[in-house]
Amino acid sequence: MKDIQNQPDHRRINIKKVGVKNISYPIKVLDKTRRRQSSVATVNMYVNLPHHFKGTHMSRFVEILNRFHGNIDLKSFHAILDEMKERLQAEEAHIEMEFPYFLKNEPGRGMVGINEYTCRMHGSLGRTDELVMNIQVPIYPPLTSQADDSLPRFLGRWGVAEVSLSFKHFIWIEDLIKMIEEVTLHNLDWSDSPSSPAGKSLSVEGMTRAIGEKLAGNTDISRFTVTVKNLAAGFNTFATLEGP
Repeated sequence: MKDIQNQPDHRRINIKKVGVKNISYPIKVLDKTRRRQSSVATVNMYVNLPHHFKGTHMSRFVEILNRFHGNIDLKSFHAILDEMKERLQAEEAHIEMEFPYFLKNEPGRGMVGINEYTCRMHGSLGRTDELVMNIQVPIYPPLTSQADDSLPRFLGRWGVAEVSLSFKHFIWIEDLIKMIEEVTLHNLDWSDSPSSPAGKSLSVEGMTRAIGEKLAGNTDISRFTVTVKNLAAGFNTFATLEGP
């Protein structure tokens, strides 16, 4: 059978992106405590299509992903990109992966026994190799005590801190979450305010600066973006900074 996709194309028009989207795929990611954690990711894989090719074989994207059996870490991410670039004869290769990451609850963290964090990894391989990690960490107000001395109650989720970063050296997902939560749970003053939900308020600007200072002090991180969103009734407020 003639390979139409690899036949030359004389129109000399590059296609910026060609690939597959929204692949639901079982993965195993590194876990500091248990070595590996099983999850299910949504995966996008795409390459640029040089002008001298008519198209590419879409099945090859999934074939490449299957070769790594869902074991995802920094080395495998680079290896997937390298194989995409080589097998599809592309100048650039990209992979995006979003998955839930779960951590056992610690006192003062979250509302349930197991907390869920949304993680995204975006890798690109062209002239340079780039990997960006994005993680969303829910922000909860401190526990409040009941007047009748019964069990303390939660006030619901105040907002979310979203951090995107590139790093010089490997960082555990758990350690990144811990850095953020050291700010959101402990280091800031939740001051009284009648206008805030349940009598508590906090500026998104102050939270964003505090998280930025925390990340800037970590020598394993090369650059980062922090966005803090307050999920208020009827509207949301936010603040963003980039560092270092």
